[in-house]
Amino acid sequence: MSAQFTKPDIAESFSRAAGSYDSVAELQRRVGFNLLDRIDTEVNPSGVILDLGCGTGFFGPELHQRYGPHMLLSLDLAEGMLNYAREHRATAASQWLCGDAESLPLTDSSVDLIFSSLAIQWCENLPALFGEVARVLKPGGQFLFATLGPETLHELRSAWSAVDNYQHVNRFISLSTLKKEAGSHLMPGSLEQEYEVLRYQQVRELTHELKGLGAHNISAGRQSGLTGKARMMAFKEAYEAFRTEDGILPATYQVFYGKLIKE
Repeated sequence: MSAQFTKPDIAESFSRAAGSYDSVAELQRRVGFNLLDRIDTEVNPSGVILDLGCGTGFFGPELHQRYGPHMLLSLDLAEGMLNYAREHRATAASQWLCGDAESLPLTDSSVDLIFSSLAIQWCENLPALFGEVARVLKPGGQFLFATLGPETLHELRSAWSAVDNYQHVNRFISLSTLKKEAGSHLMPGSLEQEYEVLRYQQVRELTHELKGLGAHNISAGRQSGLTGKARMMAFKEAYEAFRTEDGILPATYQVFYGKLIKE
């Protein structure tokens, strides 16, 4: 099976979006705070916390304020994101790592808590991801994550499918696959799903937001080249089928919240 995403494409897309990301990241902030509220209070306050896929570093100061870790490691694949985070979100405990979640540049049993909000959906080698998480966590350490499910942006996917056969929307891992792969390496704590629906007046507001996040279509099956005016008009017309009675265009996100524990 060919890869849905390539690491250079992911890193380049999010690096380019570093300056615009926070201005359009309302959903990402809401999901991140929901994830913070799921952290157990017995997390070692003087330990090591890894913010895995830290992006612009928004949650670094929050983690530092709540738990006062001895060391706060912020890791991201996109160097542009890390540079932004280092400039705007540094704490007294901050250290920065440019690296891959599937090959963590950390020693065994060195981390008390891994916090990862809306990052691991870009990982396709789940055995490597969960294996690395299990390797670097200390016994009793926790992996708290939020990630996206395959129903995410189903309206956008449906509208484009009425126009052509290209893959215009990134595809993500199912809950059953996530449970299976996670359970091979870590003890289950909880795994829940919620739906978040964002509301727009025009579809261009959604596509502009996705571009600003760096989360627009970077799949291997995407169309290359420019999108013709007639095809764009057909896409927008197809999306209109989802407009609600109150005149709003919805965009649905399927969010999985997980808590895993190392024995």
